[in-house]
Amino acid sequence: MIPLRSLSNVRTAGDLVWFQPALHRLRALRHESDPRLHAFLSADSPVYIARAPGRLDVMGGIADYSGARVLELPLECSTAAVLQRQDSPRCDIATRRGARWQFFSVPLPSLLERDGSLGTPAGLAAWFAGRDTDRWASYVVGIVQHCLARAAGRSLPAGLRLLIDSSVPEGRGVASSAALEVAAGAVVAASCDSPMPAVELAAACQAVENHVVGAPCGIMDQMTSACGQRDRLLRLRCQPGTIEGYVDIPEGYRFYGIDSGISHAVAGADYGTVRTAAFMGYRMIAAAAALPAVRDGTRVRVEDPRWGGYLANLTQPEFAAVSSALPEEMSGAEFLERYDGLTDTATQVRPERRYPVRSATEHPIREHERVERFGGLLGVLAEQPHAAVELGRLMDESHNSYGACGLGSDGTDRLVDLVAAEGPEHGLFGAKITGGGSGGTVAILGTNEAEALVRDVAARYHAETGRDTAVFRDSGPGAAETGVLLLEPDELASDRW
Repeated sequence: MIPLRSLSNVRTAGDLVWFQPALHRLRALRHESDPRLHAFLSADSPVYIARAPGRLDVMGGIADYSGARVLELPLECSTAAVLQRQDSPRCDIATRRGARWQFFSVPLPSLLERDGSLGTPAGLAAWFAGRDTDRWASYVVGIVQHCLARAAGRSLPAGLRLLIDSSVPEGRGVASSAALEVAAGAVVAASCDSPMPAVELAAACQAVENHVVGAPCGIMDQMTSACGQRDRLLRLRCQPGTIEGYVDIPEGYRFYGIDSGISHAVAGADYGTVRTAAFMGYRMIAAAAALPAVRDGTRVRVEDPRWGGYLANLTQPEFAAVSSALPEEMSGAEFLERYDGLTDTATQVRPERRYPVRSATEHPIREHERVERFGGLLGVLAEQPHAAVELGRLMDESHNSYGACGLGSDGTDRLVDLVAAEGPEHGLFGAKITGGGSGGTVAILGTNEAEALVRDVAARYHAETGRDTAVFRDSGPGAAETGVLLLEPDELASDRW
């Protein structure tokens, strides 16, 4: 469960520091220039605060939607969600995005009316589809709807006010959307006296992103934000989301991130095209293996006791036996004519589009094995320092595989090249593009002493390209580690925090 904590026991646990940004924001509200913020939260009702971090994708990335293992590090930057119940039957949301605030409001009862236009995820998706400027709110409203429906029968609030504040940069490949969803979900569930297990919360947040927001992401971002542990890599098998453990980072080494300054979005065409192509490849392999398949609405359901529906479960010999039969590319129209549709529920084949079937299918199979090898090498790195070179090689292979799928970018390629030019002799062993690709952040394996060099690489990249960069250095706890902080009215009026 995501624990609910009072101010006193959070301080005892030494975790209050992670709530300080949200507490500082609460103090500063009365001084904001927008008068709507001055009375957004009252002083006579309890306040709930949850926070959830961004993540650095060390290995695994887009292979998550094909059932691969991934290794993910929660970052220090996080999103805070501050909630207060209200008597007015609305869900009012205020969020700080850059230097300005944005506001959104929706009638709360409408989110629970199953026969109404907003009472289902599909209804919300259709409603937000025509509201581009308010699309950010769909991440929050979607998980609010889920939490309220889950808590049905309990003492639900008449209305909610949610204040969102984040230090996770948007569109930079460090899971800003997952941090937003997890923080909002944790705080709403706590306020409804219906705390949610962290794994269940992560799955709910992924469902919201897939079916309300319309972004076909895998599970790793939400799982890392909810279940990650500070300074450890989450070892996750995405079938659909099984935590296999946590991997300690050997003493003397660190994973860094450099933001390329190139925005990306998993709702974008490149990511969606590659994901669709991977599921096209799975459908073709299943057909070649004579696995029974039946049409199920717009999808195809495959009976697959062999691989469980996941590309990552194919062995290298199994893939080698069928790879020559997979086309380099295929049009959506040809695929639909021959195979009817996909098993994937988050994407759809577009007849007019061409898909990179072979590279998109091969990537998760080989990435799954790379991650397995990577985790094993990390475990012996302290005793076998030369293993760092092999770890770097695996990161380079992963990066190149992204590029083969069409998910690279000139900026991330340049950062990887700059890291490679320094090399192991300077404490930098390898680098790779992360997350959904097509820009975003590069992950780097280096020594603790290489921090200044990592910052120098970022500075040289900025001088070459003119793009703004940032270096991610520190890890932070996942949402389950810190829990939800409850502040009573008397505590709000005090200076104890």
